[in-house]
Amino acid sequence: MQKRTKTRTFGTGKRESHDSSSFYDRKIFTAIGASNTTSRINTVPPHNLDRVFMHSSEVMEELPDNSISLMVTSPPYNVGKEYDRDLSLREYLDFISQVLKETHRVLVPGGRVAFNVANIGRKPYIPLNGHIASIASDIGFLMRGEIIWVKGKGSTGSCAWGSWMSAGNPTLRDLHEYVLIFCKDRFDRTTRGKSTISRDEFMAATTSVWYIPAESARRVKHPAPFPTTLVERLIQLYTFEEEVILDPFMGSGSSAVAAVRTNRHFVGYEVEPAYVSLCMERVSRLTGQSLSA
Repeated sequence: MQKRTKTRTFGTGKRESHDSSSFYDRKIFTAIGASNTTSRINTVPPHNLDRVFMHSSEVMEELPDNSISLMVTSPPYNVGKEYDRDLSLREYLDFISQVLKETHRVLVPGGRVAFNVANIGRKPYIPLNGHIASIASDIGFLMRGEIIWVKGKGSTGSCAWGSWMSAGNPTLRDLHEYVLIFCKDRFDRTTRGKSTISRDEFMAATTSVWYIPAESARRVKHPAPFPTTLVERLIQLYTFEEEVILDPFMGSGSSAVAAVRTNRHFVGYEVEPAYVSLCMERVSRLTGQSLSA
């Protein structure tokens, strides 16, 4: 029998049969434990599948408890886009908190959250990723990791506003956003199914830095579209075929398109009628069926 490796002071070079119990027994982890809950898993009513509901996701009454495998979303950032409200930081975080509480209710045990967020501003810089990670942890989510999504390379012909070639007031220009990964109650899934991710894509998806180009706003007809390629990778990494994906801020419908392409179901919420129509049009082009919200 192969001898199991153990966590050493400076780590270990092997993964096979590794015993990490001494590492996770340390005090820093003891207050953040997973449970072995096996709550009953419910199903989304068939008439609510593959639909976008035109109201706020602060209340998702169409979804029963423990029924969603993955929530994947990119929320409005409250920075002046045409669909944004002008909320204070506290009001905005309270809004996101309510949506995450509803998400926690509808996720199955071991269900995952992939929450795309960009930090905003420069005077001051507001670390939304830190705020949202804290809120999710307070609700009871277990954090799994943080993906740095690199949207493009820096251009030699431009820079952020600030002092030019001077220490007076240089300003950083973000080329990345974050995808925060959480799960409900436990780290593993209590059910199994057919995985659809390839070997090479799995290797790329399980690193913490993803290089995926931003989506064209003009092509999609939305001011800040979520790249379908990014969503497809998240769906295939974290769910099995035919499971249900939730996007509480559906927008132009990238999550719905990605779900259809990967043979999953979707449920979305969106308050702007024009974006609901755009989402269903994109899905209809894929399926060849006329769909309505």
